[in-house]
Amino acid sequence: MSVKRSPIVSEFETQALADSHDGWFRRKVEESLADARGVVAHDQVMADVEAIISEAEARRRSDD
Repeated sequence: MSVKRSPIVSEFETQALADSHDGWFRRKVEESLADARGVVAHDQVMADVEAIISEAEARRRSDD
């Protein structure tokens, strides 16, 4: 079941916190857009994540 959120109620306690988060988010977007490293294919990212998960699971099994 999904929860309907009011567009009037903020998840931040104060407007200053909301503004701070907005500024942080905008800076992160600008940094990302300016990143010259280029894009990574979705399939490559998913393969990397799967490898990380598999390694973590193998370590957990060896610790048991």
